[in-house]
Amino acid sequence: MANAAAISANRLELLQIADAVAREKLIDRELVLEAMEDSLGKAARARYGADVDVRASIDRKSGEITMTRVKEVVEDVENYQGQMSIEEARALNPEAEIGDFIEIDTLPTMEFGRVAAQTAKQVIVQKVREAERERQYDEYKDRVGTIINGVVKRVEYGNVIVDLGRGEGVIRRDQLIPRETYRVGDRIRAYVRDVRAEVRGPQIFLSRTAPEFMAELFKMEVPEIYDGVIEIKAVARDPGSRAKIGVISYDNSIDPVGACVGMRGSRVQAVVSELQGEKIDIIPWTEDAATFLVNALQPAEVSKVVMDEDSERVEVVVPEEQLSLAIGRRGQNVRLASQLTGWDIDILTEEEESSRRQAEFAERSKLFMETMNLDETVAQLLVSEGFASLEEVAYIDLEELAAIEGFDEETAEELQARARESLEEANQAALEKARALGAEEALIAFQGLSPQMVQALAEAGVTTLEDFATCADWELAGGFTEGPDGKRVKDDGILEPFDVTLDEAQRLVMGARIALGMVTPEAVAEMAAQAAAAEAAAQEAAAEAAADAARNAPLDPWARR
Repeated sequence: MANAAAISANRLELLQIADAVAREKLIDRELVLEAMEDSLGKAARARYGADVDVRASIDRKSGEITMTRVKEVVEDVENYQGQMSIEEARALNPEAEIGDFIEIDTLPTMEFGRVAAQTAKQVIVQKVREAERERQYDEYKDRVGTIINGVVKRVEYGNVIVDLGRGEGVIRRDQLIPRETYRVGDRIRAYVRDVRAEVRGPQIFLSRTAPEFMAELFKMEVPEIYDGVIEIKAVARDPGSRAKIGVISYDNSIDPVGACVGMRGSRVQAVVSELQGEKIDIIPWTEDAATFLVNALQPAEVSKVVMDEDSERVEVVVPEEQLSLAIGRRGQNVRLASQLTGWDIDILTEEEESSRRQAEFAERSKLFMETMNLDETVAQLLVSEGFASLEEVAYIDLEELAAIEGFDEETAEELQARARESLEEANQAALEKARALGAEEALIAFQGLSPQMVQALAEAGVTTLEDFATCADWELAGGFTEGPDGKRVKDDGILEPFDVTLDEAQRLVMGARIALGMVTPEAVAEMAAQAAAAEAAAQEAAAEAAADAARNAPLDPWARR
């Protein structure tokens, strides 16, 4: 690339080489000339000595090379070849300061030997390669979140290397649609998941299985989505088999499902063809979670939906003949519906739901009969009115309890008194068991823990406030960990039967640590503020990335085909 003999023989050839390399690598000509100057300076230092700082300069018009020896201005001179004192510097330049570089003299242009020429060539090649990598990264980093076209360059161990024109992307084996194969030279379309600047150059990671790939394909095929009249709110995919998307229209005159399907299915079929025949269910999105969930389970018919917003779980009741349709082959339909809505879905038949309700009714009735010494009729009346625990009876407003048909104020007072007496007996029994297991008074008296919780902690070996303060939040509230086979494994929490959430467990543990002096309230507040700031920064970064992707999208949706 850079031959030293040619440089000395014909100065203009330097500029021609720089122009040719800049055009070939699509980088700035100035970067190539700077790389040449660095290489010439390095070759000169190899001749005059490593301690001598030689700078090379190439005239941008004539190509003439100038070699200059410079010294750095320092307070204490340690290297007389490359450094000088402030007094010496100001004798040459009155305005010199510590840290400046002063030109001492001009060295004669030298003839490079074979080794020096090879060294110069290596420096130029390295600098040009670094500039090329930086150019590639700057070009592709703003294309994250978009679809890109390329040609298959090679296939390595199932991973597809794609020639993107000015760079290379990789589609890992797990990001390819199952059963699709590619050969060298095939054209391919993929979604840009990530671009990373690494030592060996920018790594462009592509995907054909990402849900966003399907969303971008619909944006290309449906002008209303590109214009923002229709929005894709959620996507769930089982790549190569089936997918569900939730869409909403902000124009009452446009049907979002019909617009995505197109005339005789032309629009959706274009997406299906690109995804190797993947079947797509297009579902109208709505803010009402129950309605959206029922739509997401199509084509199954749903009889009833019972939602638990705290745990984000939902029970769906379907007729017996609709059960297999609701679940789908290998659980595919319910799994995609769960991914689409973000809720955990339990599907029951009408018969199973009825049997379970009857069992719960009988169990709760028995609880009230045994603990409050009630007859069966009164216990069943309480259950039918929605009471499920002693606490609900004991601490409900007296007027609400007296308003139940068949009860008066005196009866309500008696019921509450019995419930509170039963709770007190249960609390005392739990405390006795906890003390027998070694629970200390500091743990028993800690605010936020009920006697039953203290008993559960003591049974698990947590008997002191110090033990409690060292617990992790997931040890108390439960959670999931990844097993050796990669599957999620459920970890039961000590306080999970009491419906303690992770946030509540964290607050309890932090309270214990504050009480013991392990941390200060100010430190806890600062950690919470830092966590909130980090979350806000992450959300802002995601919003900026989405905005950048939108700004870099082409103006004409049909031009993206």
